[in-house]
Amino acid sequence: MTAAARLETAATCDRRLIVPLDLPDIDQAKAMVEAIGESVSFYKIGLELFASDGMSLARDLKAQGKQIFLDWKLHDIGTTVQRSAAVLAESGCDFLTVHGEPQVMAAAVRGKGRSDLKVLAVTVLTSLSDDDLVEMGFSERARTLVERRIHQAVAAGCDGVIASPHEAQLARSIGGPDFLVVTPGVRPDWAAKNDQARAATPAQALEAGASHLVCGRPITGANDPRAAALRIVAEMAGI
Repeated sequence: MTAAARLETAATCDRRLIVPLDLPDIDQAKAMVEAIGESVSFYKIGLELFASDGMSLARDLKAQGKQIFLDWKLHDIGTTVQRSAAVLAESGCDFLTVHGEPQVMAAAVRGKGRSDLKVLAVTVLTSLSDDDLVEMGFSERARTLVERRIHQAVAAGCDGVIASPHEAQLARSIGGPDFLVVTPGVRPDWAAKNDQARAATPAQALEAGASHLVCGRPITGANDPRAAALRIVAEMAGI
């Protein structure tokens, strides 16, 4: 087997890499999935595509055998969150984000019931720095606020959290070995950091305890998205 073939085989087997389809419409998202090919099997659908029939795309990708992460960060009264989570649980999607507030998290957990949907709590957005939190009225530093919200997520019965690579070890130590620690803000050394204030490389995030990595622009902004995805999976291999 050639080196290129070994990379392709590793890529198709590694479900820890999640690529966000942060694109304006369904057609562009489908074109990106086609360009990436079999090098990625897990996709994140966020608010941008939610506004243009993101559930239709989610169903199409599920039919192709892909895993789907609905990054919709639900945040509403408990009854609304619970009912929304119940509907999304029926869709067969894999991950769903909610804001890391106790009532919201508990409602989503009730809503998903015994389904396979995994509820992930958003702790602190990776674009936010300590100075940003002060401006928002928080007295805590990012790490302290993340720690508190991880404990609350565990108490609410969430399956995991969204945390920056810099808090991945903290989340793993609090949540335990089976807790999902999904880390956005993953940027290889060869990629720009963009708006991620607390970024890390794929290897650093996995070594810190991440279960899944969300890596977008280094892949979707590349001239060859498939090659970029393979390059990142190569960095993840063996960790």
